[in-house]
Amino acid sequence: MTLHLDLQIACDDNDLPSQDQLETWVNTAIADHMEESELTIRLVSNDEIHHLNLHYRHTDKTTNVLSFPAELPEHIEIPLLGDMIICPAVVALEAQEQKKPLHAHWAHMVIHSTLHLLGYDHNDDGEAEIMEALETQLLATIDIANPYLPTTI
Repeated sequence: MTLHLDLQIACDDNDLPSQDQLETWVNTAIADHMEESELTIRLVSNDEIHHLNLHYRHTDKTTNVLSFPAELPEHIEIPLLGDMIICPAVVALEAQEQKKPLHAHWAHMVIHSTLHLLGYDHNDDGEAEIMEALETQLLATIDIANPYLPTTI
């Protein structure tokens, strides 16, 4: 499996995952879907994610992750998944509030977002059950507990 990851760090946050960790989490999500893939992960400030969330989702607040699947013309055949925008400050705050290890929450957010890039969604209960079950299964393969159960650090 070959992953071409363009990592863009556009924030001043500390305690960021390494490129290797991000690649491991993306590869975990795409393993059964594609042999080769390309994507960009951009780590951004609260202000940038707020602006993007307002512009693209018409939601006037910060968020943890935004996923932008590639929309290529049919005649273009490249393994481009799309773009993932992550706000480390929000991910860290959520991990703290949910009493989860930071690396585990990062893994969950990256796998969750990668699944969105692959076409999974959670717009209704049925889709949510499928996506959550797959996330839980994938996280278990890298020794991360079910993120939908209460935990304590």
